[in-house]
Amino acid sequence: MTEPAGETAPEAPEDMDREDVGQEGGAAPEGAPASAGTADASEASAGAAESAEASAEKAPEVSEAQAELAAQRELRARIEARKAEKAGPVTSGTKLSGAAADLLAAVRAVEGGSASGGAFFAPAPEPPRPARPAEATVRPAAPAAPAAPTAGALAGVREVLARGGAPEALASRVVGALGEQAAEALTEDPWRLLAVPGVRPEQADGFARALLGGACGPDDPRRAVALTVWLLDRAALQGHTALTVDEVAAGLARHQVPDPETAVGTAVSEGAVLLFQEEDEAPREPEDDEEGEAAAEDAGPDEGPAEPALLGLDRYALAEESLADGLARLVRTVAPREWDGGELERAVGGHGLVLHTGGEAARAEPLELAAAARERGLRVLVTVHDAERLTEEERASGTAVALAALLSGTAGPGRDEEGALALDLLVVLDAPQLDVETGAMLVEALPDGCRLLLSGDPEVLGATGPGAVFADALAARVCPRVASRRPDPGPLGELVSGIGVGELNQVEAPGKEVVIVPVRDAGEAVHRTVQLVADSVPRAFGLAPEQTRVITVGHGGSAGTRALNTALKQRLNPGPGRFGGYDPGDRVAYAPVPGRTVTGTVLGADAEGLRVRTGDGEVLVPKERVESALRHGWALTAHQAAGGRWPAVVVVLPGDAAPGLSRPWVYTAFGRAERHLSVVHGVDQALPRSVAEVLAPARTTRLRPLLTALLAEPGEE
Repeated sequence: MTEPAGETAPEAPEDMDREDVGQEGGAAPEGAPASAGTADASEASAGAAESAEASAEKAPEVSEAQAELAAQRELRARIEARKAEKAGPVTSGTKLSGAAADLLAAVRAVEGGSASGGAFFAPAPEPPRPARPAEATVRPAAPAAPAAPTAGALAGVREVLARGGAPEALASRVVGALGEQAAEALTEDPWRLLAVPGVRPEQADGFARALLGGACGPDDPRRAVALTVWLLDRAALQGHTALTVDEVAAGLARHQVPDPETAVGTAVSEGAVLLFQEEDEAPREPEDDEEGEAAAEDAGPDEGPAEPALLGLDRYALAEESLADGLARLVRTVAPREWDGGELERAVGGHGLVLHTGGEAARAEPLELAAAARERGLRVLVTVHDAERLTEEERASGTAVALAALLSGTAGPGRDEEGALALDLLVVLDAPQLDVETGAMLVEALPDGCRLLLSGDPEVLGATGPGAVFADALAARVCPRVASRRPDPGPLGELVSGIGVGELNQVEAPGKEVVIVPVRDAGEAVHRTVQLVADSVPRAFGLAPEQTRVITVGHGGSAGTRALNTALKQRLNPGPGRFGGYDPGDRVAYAPVPGRTVTGTVLGADAEGLRVRTGDGEVLVPKERVESALRHGWALTAHQAAGGRWPAVVVVLPGDAAPGLSRPWVYTAFGRAERHLSVVHGVDQALPRSVAEVLAPARTTRLRPLLTALLAEPGEE
């Protein structure tokens, strides 16, 4: 089997699926086909610019989205304050000198083998954490709504944008990205316009030329710094929390930066990015074959290439370090107990952190564990990625809540004065959907002595946001890992299990659990999809159309989510789209915050915005966010659908979908079906080939070595 080599710029197939509702017009990777994410990113950027508010308005009442954003900001501020003691001063300047020169020299020495990374990068001590009170019942007050940009800030930014030839409608987004002093920041450094989602380097270059004239050029240090940050921001859209120095330098070279290595040093010197050299102490997996065994014997204990130097943004660096510290704290503060029961129950009784893997049927095991722990008198909570997966009994009893609601404080137990949740055991289902910032906020909220069980299917697509929390924790091998032996039942379970090991098998489906619908082109694919959702599936299985979800590779193209949703709306809920393109009864996909998508149904609209019923309850989408944060939702991408599951699923694979297919994509899409799966098939042999050969590109992260350094036992094998 072959795996695509990693590159600085994310690959087009991954972008086709990862361009999510919540990314508000994030630019697509270079070289991505127009049928994938590129067209969608351009449309989102242009649409957001046209719909930006011309003047500041009074801040509305606290909505769910605002509460969640404010809660995230508050927790990030606490993380940054705690980590500030670890961070040394950053030497500032515009040229490669001083600390930056020393850092870059250290990196080159380590990469060249003439020095050890440990000589330059010593691990920081773990900060102490106060013990939690015996009882924790205080529920935090609702966070304040983010302040709207002031009229003065907007006016100043519009004036600067006009002088630079940029659309004045970008003003509110610029202030959102750069703050109240955005006008001064842009005047001093026009390339900071790249901080606005959707702005491309060539646009920022034109803006800088208009403002600075002949005083700027491709070698301007300000341009190098902004491009370095922009490359790392784009990498985050593909799940990376860092990139190697060489990858960033190659990306800078593609944008005509004359001396990429010096540019990297400048960005580090300015404090815009952070430089890391991790010590890889992870134990090696034993090789099964004799050849691998011989190679291991030939290699000395100190031989092998050093881990490459990484560049990252401080927000993701802080999140990964906080997450690693928090997981280590839980491991060290839990009092081991001998619990009777199966392997999973014994592991959770004896350890602070346990990882549980398995397919859909395996979800029952953590739920059984949670029930048994409650019988022991423990305070237990189960949290899920998608609120639609909660049962009515769980909603009524509060024994399980959606993760977003838990973090925002709208559901779950109370907290103590330190912000710690009143829990003895937290069970997290759908753990592969945890991005690093969400994971950090969650672990930060757990008290000392609390047990944490992360459970999920490692074969599904990873989180929409940056990081690979579950995969990194599994790879670090620093806590018990319990693999379920409970197979998924029926023809669908057999089909998906085979895909997980690289085999696309034909399965017997006497109850029409799996149906293949061959098509010749994208037009026919759209037609047959509408026919399946509106007629065939309801007639054969007695399901309403809203119980069927359509999954396709990307948003753009002739059979992407936009084309499919347009056709499905015309058939299932026709209307003039009088509320910003939406009508009551429309299925929608809503991103309350970037990187998180929830599905729902439009209820109506008023002067403040669009009212939507979701699994989290009724929410108000502010009118200024409707265009950027909302899509029709009969059809989703596999990343948007990864945390959900529906009675029937129609997977649409037109001919131009082949470049976006991989084994994890097919596994995730096919595995969303509970009773019936229809595959609208137009990719010929690309489907079995992708299942057998195409793996998802690995994400570059720092969590695994951080966990290994904190928790690996000396001499561990």
